[in-house]
This record gives sequence, C-alpha cells and structure tokens, in this order.
Amino acid sequence: MNLEMMEALEALAEARGISPEALFGALAEALEAAYKKMPDAEDFSWVVIDTETGEISVKAQKTDEDYEPYGPELDVTPDDFGRIAAQTVRQVMNQKIRDVERERKYEAFANREGEIVTGIIQQSDARYTLLDLGQVEALLPQSEQAAYERPEPGERVKAYIVEVRKTAKGPQIVVSRTHPGLIRRLFELEVPEIADGVVEIRACAREPGQRTKIAVWSADPNVDPVGACVGARGARVRMVVNELRGEKIDIVPFTDDRTDFVEKALQPAKVKEVRIDEETRNAEVIVPDFQLSLAIGKEGQNARLASRLTGLRIDIKSESQLADEEAYERTYGGEDYAEGRWIVAENGEQMWLPADGSSPLTREEWDATQAAENELIEDIEAVAEAVDADIAEAIDEVEDVIAEIEIDEEEAAIEEVAVDEIEDELAEAAIDAVDEIDGAEATDESAAGDA
Repeated sequence: MNLEMMEALEALAEARGISPEALFGALAEALEAAYKKMPDAEDFSWVVIDTETGEISVKAQKTDEDYEPYGPELDVTPDDFGRIAAQTVRQVMNQKIRDVERERKYEAFANREGEIVTGIIQQSDARYTLLDLGQVEALLPQSEQAAYERPEPGERVKAYIVEVRKTAKGPQIVVSRTHPGLIRRLFELEVPEIADGVVEIRACAREPGQRTKIAVWSADPNVDPVGACVGARGARVRMVVNELRGEKIDIVPFTDDRTDFVEKALQPAKVKEVRIDEETRNAEVIVPDFQLSLAIGKEGQNARLASRLTGLRIDIKSESQLADEEAYERTYGGEDYAEGRWIVAENGEQMWLPADGSSPLTREEWDATQAAENELIEDIEAVAEAVDADIAEAIDEVEDVIAEIEIDEEEAAIEEVAVDEIEDELAEAAIDAVDEIDGAEATDESAAGDA
C-alpha cells in the first residue's frame, strides 16, 4: 500500500468520524484473518502496518508442541499479499463505517431516555408504527399508542423515548404516546416556568386519549402555578391538548394538606367533606347529591384519576347515602359496617368490598346476597313464630291442668271440712245423749229414794 493510499484512508476515516488507529487496527485484524486462510500459513502470525510508509507485512514465529512461540520474528509476507490487502481494505472500510455509524447513532440517543422527540410517521400496521427521527427510525408499539389515535403517514408527532436498545443492526429506539412523562415534557416545552424550575409538576395521572390530571406547585409564592400552565386565555395548555389530539387536561394546585388536595383533585365536582384514614390510606368523600355523578365521572374516570393523583383510595358518598348509613348505625349499632364498605371500581361501577378480604361484589351480586339473607331471616322468623305458638299452646295446656288440679284440691278440702263438721256434730250428739242418759239415771235414783 503506497503513501497516497494511506493518506486517502486517513482522510476518509476523519470525514466519517473514525479514528485512524481504530481503522488500521481493524484492517490489520482482517488481513491477519485473510492470511491464516492461505495454504502453508504460520500458526502464530500477525500483520504489521507502517502508518508512515504504508507498508504492510506479515510477521510470524515458530511454535513448539504446546503451540508456544519461540525463535526470532520471521517475515512471511506472501508475494500476492498486496492484492489481498486491497480487497480487504475496501471490505474493512465499509464494515467499519457501518459499525461507526451504528455506534454513533446509539450514543446520540443512549442518554436521551425520558426525553421527547419529533418524528414523521413512515408506516403503520396492527403491531407498531415507524417514526423517522432523521438519522434513525423509532418504534412506536401499538400498546404505546392512544386508543383513539389514527396515525397517518407523513404526519409529524411528538413521542416520549422509553427505551434505547443496542442491536446488531443498530440502535432500536422505543417511543410512547401514552407515558405520563410525555405530559411533563410537553408542558416543559410550552411553560417556561416549568423549564426554569419555578413551577413543578408534583403528580400526574393519565388515561391516554381521554383525560389527564396534573398537580402543580410553585416555589415562588408570587407565581400562580395553575395560571402559568394554563397561559393567557388557555394558550399554553391548548398547545398541549392539540398535540395530544384533544385529550382533556385538568390542572389543580398541589398542597401538602391531604384533605384539601383530595378536594382539588376531584374538581370540577364540589366536595362537602373529606375523611382520611392514614393507616389504611382511604379517603371517604362526602358530596352533595347533585354532585355525585360529577364526582365519580364517566365510568368512574374522575374518581380513578383523583385516586392515582393523590395516592389514596377514594370512596365517594352522597349526603343522603351518608345520612342513611348514620341512621342505620344509630338504630342497629353499626355492626353491619364492620362487614365491608362500598367502593368505586375502575370502570365506575359501585362495588361492595367485604371486610374479610374476599372478592368485591357487584351491585347485582350484593342485592342477590341481601335477598338471600332476607329470605333466610324471614324463614327464621317464621320458625320462631311457630315455636312461640307451640310454646304458648303448651303453656295454656299446662295452665289448664294446673287449674283442674287446683279445683280437685279445693273440692277435696271442702269434703274434708264437711267430714270434720259431721264428725263434730256426731260427737256433740253423742255427748248430749250421754248427758241425757246420765240425767235420766239420776232422776230414777232420786225417785227410788223418795219411795
């Protein structure tokens, strides 16, 4: 290889961003591999490239039985090695350029996870959508796309970089349109106060394509965080909404007071009272009757997003429901309330959550259970009434028997009194008879004496 060729290689390497050392190193390895494929090639050999003169030579050493080199270095450069070197230079140069390009692309995006990029939609199918980012293409899987978005080829969109993978064919960049981080980055682009750190997005809850709630806070008391995000006449937030294809965004102020935070998270509904259990991380929210559906939202969306935003499980009740529960508790002591409670599922349906940890019941299942319990109670009451009737009848029979016994005892007592009176009368009659006999005998004796 002549000196002009060396200079041309160095210029090409510099233009492609390849270091000459890396290029000549790869060239030496390729030439060494080519030499070892030749017949009668030495086992222990290597290629030397003189970067000053461009001379290429093959050096070798003899090896012993253990394949250990020994002896002086030998010049074993083949006669036609120049032709092999020329072919190898072209192949190595092309391969090295491709490797460097892939590595450069990977390094350009390796540290950009969590950022947003703007790409042009190339093609879309049921599995994924390809975005052209200029130097590379990004992969937008179907699972990372909003349900109601319809990508159109040639359309320019912003996406959030989720992962950068290093593959043999180059970097593979996975982006998302559903990640909550996309909201944060879009507001950073539109709101200078967020980019400067004056305003912070403390919490974000999102249902892609439908609705998003964010809680913002300002380190400067003179800056209104909600107003900064909304902008003049809603200009700033409108730009974010347009990028998200009409997704609704609720912006609420963040506060360390959990009660106040829950009230604001449930906006636009008006909350009357919030009761928070810090141990179970449950929040019982009381709203006016006409605000109940607004607080829960369509299919429970508002309650769901508020729960994710605050990190609490939110149970929403109307004033009439609370009054009924309190009346029941006053009447029955509140024992039934230990058996479970009503919650709002993710689909917006109210469900009964038993206290024993079993699966929640839908309204229909709970009604069926209550109907079965009521039927069982009615059966028990019927049996109790029948038992009471039998007991009452038995008591009546016992009382009749007792009455008959008492009558018999009275009659026996009367008879006994009558016998006693007869005996007394007979005794008195006998005594009188004896007295009369004694009197008669005395009279006879007196008469006899007179005679």
